[in-house]
Amino acid sequence: MAEYTIAVLVGSLRKESINRRLARALEKLAAGRARFDFVEIGDLPLYNQDFDADYPAQGKRLKQQIRGADAVLFVTPEYNRSVPGVLKNAIDIGSRPYGHSAFAGKPAAVIGASIGVIGTALAQQHLRNILAYLDMPVLGQPEAFLHFKEGLIDEAGTISNAGTQEFLQGFVDRFLTLVAVHGKGA
Repeated sequence: MAEYTIAVLVGSLRKESINRRLARALEKLAAGRARFDFVEIGDLPLYNQDFDADYPAQGKRLKQQIRGADAVLFVTPEYNRSVPGVLKNAIDIGSRPYGHSAFAGKPAAVIGASIGVIGTALAQQHLRNILAYLDMPVLGQPEAFLHFKEGLIDEAGTISNAGTQEFLQGFVDRFLTLVAVHGKGA
């Protein structure tokens, strides 16, 4: 299997983000098969249609990273039963102007962690609706709504629970299969 480049958008800017920990864990599970390229979204200005004529440097960088990747991994928390504004803003910048989306056709996967019992189920459903509009083939199964408890994944991405590690390995394996089907050279 080829090594793929996966653009990773983490929807949390928090320094101690549990979703960043989750992304690091997935990166370890994909080692040797995929390189994760973490996309900075915290420095993006709020999307404004005036950008369509002349994108700011941060927006150009984001679009270049997405276009240079074979696939996109969205790792999102859930804020008020939806997608965090910073992640939605990054998607808006990367997909505009109409007809020039950096996301179109890129295989994608959605995952997230929360301290809440339902994980990030509602945010992920909203995100899946957005990604369908952006013409991204999205991994349907397994769905992964991780109920995060302290110690489950450390800052380096080490998973402490064997069952969780096995489940997440399956998620990564299925995602990379999707990338092989829809990614470069497919």
